[in-house]
Amino acid sequence: PSLIAYAVSLAEATRDPRSVGLDDIAGLVDYGASPRGPIALVQSARALALVHGREYVLGSDVRSLAKDALRHRLVLTYRALAEQRSADDILDAVLERVAAPPLELGRPVAA
Repeated sequence: PSLIAYAVSLAEATRDPRSVGLDDIAGLVDYGASPRGPIALVQSARALALVHGREYVLGSDVRSLAKDALRHRLVLTYRALAEQRSADDILDAVLERVAAPPLELGRPVAA
């Protein structure tokens, strides 16, 4: 899978946590990241790669920016607020569950 697919998978997991086996947080999210979330995530990962002097994006670039790009896009349930759970808690679980694509050396990685 590509890095774009990875970013989309992260956003989809916020919308439907059960689809990635996160049944325990499914009741904590009213609305997950919209399709604009992965777009922002990929664009910011490209910028981060450039800042690091690379012409390619790594899964770690996407992963390191995921919370910043997606946290404000989540609408939590009242249950989450009552349990003092944050968007970062949700995103930590999603990042732990959704695997980043493997790094393929010798082939340019485009995002």
